[in-house]
This record gives sequence, structure tokens and C-alpha cells, in this order.
Amino acid sequence: MARQLDTIRNIGIVAHIDAGKTTLTERMLFFTKTSHRLGDVDRGTTITDFDPEEQERGITIYSAAVSFNWRDVTVNLIDTPGHVDFTAEVERSLRVLDGAVVVFSAREGVEAQSETVWRQADKYGVPRVALINKLDREGADFVGTVEQIQERLGARPLVLQVPVGLGPPHVNNPFRGLIDLVEMQALHFPPKEEALAGGAALQAVTTGPIPPDAAELAAEWREQLISTLFDYSDELAELALAEAFIPPALMRKVIRAATIARQVVPVLGGSALDCIGIQPVLDAVAWYLPSPADVPPVQGLDPSKKVPTEIMRTPDPKAPFCGLVFKIIAEKHGDLYFLRIYSGTLKASSRVWNPSRQKKENIAQLWRVQADRREQIEQCEAGDIVGVIGPRASVTGDTLCDSAEPILLESIEFPETVISMAIEPETSLERRKLAETLEMMKRQDPTFRASESEETGQTIISGMGELHLEVIRHRLERDFNLHCRVHKPRVSYKETLARAATVRGEANRQVAGQTLSATVTIRAEPIDDQQPVVVEQGWFPENESVAALAATMTQSVRESAERGGLKGCPLWATRIVVLESPLPDPLPSDVAIRIAAADAIENLLAAAGSVLLEPVMRVEVSVPEDHLGDVINDLQQRRAIITGTEIRAGVTVLTAEAPLASMFGYSAAVRSVSQGRASFTMAPLKYGPAPAETAEAYV
Repeated sequence: MARQLDTIRNIGIVAHIDAGKTTLTERMLFFTKTSHRLGDVDRGTTITDFDPEEQERGITIYSAAVSFNWRDVTVNLIDTPGHVDFTAEVERSLRVLDGAVVVFSAREGVEAQSETVWRQADKYGVPRVALINKLDREGADFVGTVEQIQERLGARPLVLQVPVGLGPPHVNNPFRGLIDLVEMQALHFPPKEEALAGGAALQAVTTGPIPPDAAELAAEWREQLISTLFDYSDELAELALAEAFIPPALMRKVIRAATIARQVVPVLGGSALDCIGIQPVLDAVAWYLPSPADVPPVQGLDPSKKVPTEIMRTPDPKAPFCGLVFKIIAEKHGDLYFLRIYSGTLKASSRVWNPSRQKKENIAQLWRVQADRREQIEQCEAGDIVGVIGPRASVTGDTLCDSAEPILLESIEFPETVISMAIEPETSLERRKLAETLEMMKRQDPTFRASESEETGQTIISGMGELHLEVIRHRLERDFNLHCRVHKPRVSYKETLARAATVRGEANRQVAGQTLSATVTIRAEPIDDQQPVVVEQGWFPENESVAALAATMTQSVRESAERGGLKGCPLWATRIVVLESPLPDPLPSDVAIRIAAADAIENLLAAAGSVLLEPVMRVEVSVPEDHLGDVINDLQQRRAIITGTEIRAGVTVLTAEAPLASMFGYSAAVRSVSQGRASFTMAPLKYGPAPAETAEAYV
């Protein structure tokens, strides 16, 4: 059945690990009567954390899609992981979502992964609503967290609620409710026990006058709210200057427009665990986050044109179909492809075009996915997020579209792997099964790599961190009954050039009685960008035949450069420009050009030399003052550089840059030196020069 686009919300829940994303999602499902029991993360009974590994660890590893209705809108929600090792799940979710709820812990404030997901949301232009969660915790700081959102994230927070009290029940003024600054009234929530019992009390949020001890605070924040909205509505500004009543409907209209334009971030408060503030978050999703009709038309390239031409698709069910594959669940009886539909209508038992692979794909079945449950449907339309069974050649980031009206949407870029380990089956009979299983897991996880070492014949798996590879290994054992031996993890090194150089590569040989002659000239230099080698064409002849040769030279240089540097590591932070080269008569063949390009790269590495680069991590350690010195001493022994310290909620937060090679096993070490009282997070930051002894020893 067709739905109005303005009644759909495609949103994600994103945050740092342990901020309360999954608990919030669970409450949303319960309060919208989508589920009939209140799941618990610690007990492994939540709907979205249905994988056994997630239930055992109490963390989200895989993004999960659920749908529910609230007021007059249908919400398609994706609950994402907070651990940095699984940041690809956040990346691909934000690529296809229209809005997001970012959850912050009132105790810890803006943490490392909070900054990462915020930058990802900025990258894809996703409007956000912020929830400051855990206001009932010891050391909760609502105002401090709002200030951090502004200072550390560069956002303009728009506070719509302030808490009545802060902290747990045993403090003098505990957290017990919220003040709605739009309606200027107190919101009272039933006790958690009543919510657990369900019944009529489940939906009941009662309103009342603002408590006298909170009146002054509410007035200050209300004045700040109005003054901020001055910039976005002349009508509201005139009413405010005349000291006239400002209708809440007008305020919400202005807030919505400013939020969708990403000029402000509405800020709410609550305690998801105690079921406080859930309904206002649902209201904010409906009132302030965009529908598919509110976001700009999706842009792409016309793959039928030789010269890249930009085209657009509006979110119209009658427009030509196009959608983006953003996730694949690899299954033995047919992979499930998650598809965001941007335009047109898609029907089961139809065929679509994949312009990246130049192949037609079957759409055998369409499914509405509800975490680990599925409901088969016959068709879906623009604005929908659905599961598809049938495609075979498509991968994450591919476009599916109408073959008569092709379009190529922007794909999804994923970070490079930083850690590797060798893995081998216990018996030679399982080697083929392991290879097939790893290929299936690569389809599902774009940040997982598996390849066979040419030198040792071992299978090398690579990922985003120790936890990532540990989860992969556990899944091999649990789901596929593959018991493998693993070797010590090792760092994924890169190489860059030591200096700039201009060199020439030549091909001049006889092959099967034919003379192969060609010359390729390149200029290369190290650059500051943290990205793989970039090969550019710096020569654009007017003659079509010669122009084709120049393009072939560029492609051949790119292929040779991607084979790695002097130590066999991938080239990184390097720019190579293909320059004008002398041409023999007759013009050289493609084979001759490939030989000359390989020779040019070999000469470049010999002339410029290479520098071994190691991954450097951003480490954030929260430690009580008593153990600060021990933690700093341990970090310095690991070649870490302390870049900042600050006090948050009574503990010291250290920020440092440390090489990944020295941080293996740090989880156990930091607990040991702090008597179990410190916690830390670690995220990839950059690649930096490895020490001389590492470079000399690296083979």
C-alpha cells in the first residue's frame, strides 16, 4: 500500500559505546507497542542485539533495522554499533539515512567515537537530534555536555528540555523529570516498574507546572531558545520583541526548518534505562527530523555518457527506479541485500540494472525486515528501506536502477584495515571450506579482508581492531564449525616516498618476433593526505589515438603502483602524475605500455626511496586521579604522546596518540595499573613514520 513520503522517517541511532543506543531503541519499540516486552542489554534480551556474540558481550556489533509507528509517521530505524572496530556499520547506515538521533552520556560527555560518528554524519549531510542520556547517573552534567557538543563538535545546540534535578536517587536533588521549554511545562514520567508492567500507564506522560526550584533555570534556557530562533524566523522574532505569546506550533515549525538545514541540533534529556524522556524523543523524530520528501533529490552520474554527466532523481514513486545497496547479510541459501530506494517503485520477481558491474540482477523477493524477523512484500517505493533476495554480482555501495534510465549513485567509502593475523584450519580437509566461508564474510563486511600470502601460503585476515578479528574468529567456530589456529596479530603497515622524483620507464624487448617499445614518464611526491596512492593523468593530447594511449598509461601506472612499495606494503599518501612521454612509430601496444609503467614505478621507488608508515591510534583514557601517574607512565612506555587532559565527572580524561603496534593487550594492562578503575577507547587516527628499528626489521 502506498504511503505519503512526508509520513516516513528513515533514521539511525548513533553514539559512543555504552551511551545507551540499544536501550533507547528497545524503549522506543516498547512504547510504540511494536514489542510486548522490555528487553535488557545486560541480559541479552533486546530485539536489535539478536546475534549470540552481541548478547554475550552486551554490545552492538551489527546494525539492525526495525520499523514502528508513532503519531502519524512510520519510522524506519537502524540501531548501530558504538565500538570503533565496527564503524563501517555506522558509515553505511548514515549514507542512506535521512536523519539521526545522537546519544551522549551525561556522565562521560562527548567521547572519542561520538566525534567520529558526528564527522560521519557531517560527511553525508545528515540532520541530527541529540539526546543527553543517563541524567540519573552519579556525576551527570547536562550543561557541561551541551557545552562540549558546541565546543568539540562545532555544532549549535538548541536545548528544548532541561532536567529537574541530576543524579541518582540518593543525592540531594536527584533527576526526576524534564521541563519542556517549548510548552514551558514540567513533564512527569511514571516509575519504571509501571512501564515494565505495561498497561495504561505505559503511554502516560503527565504535564504540570514547573517546580519553583527549577523556574529560574527554565526561564534562562527558554530565553536562550527564543533568542537562537530569532535568526530563523521573522514572525517569531516579531512576537518575541512584542512580548506576545509564541504558539508552540510556530516554534516547532521553525525548529524543524533549522534542523533540516543543519543549522541547529535540538537537544533533549532523559534516562533510557528508567524510561524517562522516551516519548519526547519519539516526538522529536516526528516533528524535527526530515522525511524523504524534505531532503534534496539524490545525485548521481549518467553511466550511458562518455563524459560524466550529473543527473538527479526525485523521491517520486512514479520516477525511474534507483536504489543503493548498503548492507549484505551473507547466507547459505541466498544473500539478503539491504536496499535504500531513492526513486521509483520496485516489484518482486523483476529485473534491475547494476551500472557498476554492467550486469542485470534478479529481484526474486522483497522483505520488510524487523531485526531478525522478516515479512515478505510484493513491492516497495521511494523512501523505503527493504531487504532483497536475488542479486548475485552486487556488493555494498552498488547502485541498482532501471536499465532504461541508468544512474550511478555515489558509493560508500570504508576505512583501511589496520590489523592482520594469520589463520589456518586445523585440518587440510577444511581449507576449501574456510576459503569459501571467508569469501562469504567479505561480502558481508566491507572492512574485512582475507587473502593468501604469496610468501608463506598462509591465509591472512585483516580488520579494524583486535575485537573485530576476535568476533570473526568466534563466528567461524560458532556458525560454521571451523576450528582454526590463529597467530599473533600484526600491524598493517604502509609505505610512502621519502622524497619527490621524476623518472622514466621503458619497454624495449623482443617478444615472439615482435618489438615492444614504449616510454612512460612520471612525477611523484609524498603528500599529507591520509589516503592511498593517487595516480593522476597530467597529459591530455588532442589526437584521439594518443589520448587513448595517455589514459592507458595512467591506468597501467595505477595498477603497478597498487602492487606496493620497496617492502611490499601498499603505497600511501603518495601522488603520481603521468607526464607527456615520447611515442615511437608505430604507436606502442598496451602490453608495451604496461611493461614501461611497471619499469617506471620500479625506477621511482629506487630513486625516491620509501618510508615505512605505521597506524597511529587516538587513545582516550578515563582514570581517577589516584592512578593518573601510573597510566601516563605506561602510555609513555608504549611510545604514546599525551596531547590533552581534562576533568570530566570527577575523573581525568587523557587524550594521546599511540602506535597501534604498542597497544596490543592494552585493555588488560590499563586495568592492571589502575586496579580496574580506568577505561579507554581507541580509534584509528593516521599513519605516521615507523621507528628506524621497525623499518629495518620489517620484511
